[in-house]
Amino acid sequence: MKRLQLVGLIAVALCAASAAHAEGDKARGRELVYTCNGCHGVPGYSNVYPDYHVPHIVGQNEQYIVNALKAYKSGERKHPTMSAQAQSLSDQDISDIAAYLSSIAK
Repeated sequence: MKRLQLVGLIAVALCAASAAHAEGDKARGRELVYTCNGCHGVPGYSNVYPDYHVPHIVGQNEQYIVNALKAYKSGERKHPTMSAQAQSLSDQDISDIAAYLSSIAK
């Protein structure tokens, strides 16, 4: 019986921790994306070196944006500009940006 209670307590704690996970603030994200628009908001833009087509990120899946920015920040994904940009972002900034960009229709 005690084991069942312990399992139940752990399940409740995990659910509470999951609910406490910070949600992205779309309004704040809107303020933060001004830098992103310089490249990602230009139709057909590709940067000079290395030659790389810059994808549009408006309407992209929220978790994809979070994962991509965290991967640039950690160095798992490599691109000089994106790595530098991601280094300046907190986890909350990343969540806010992802919440805003994913909320916009393509």
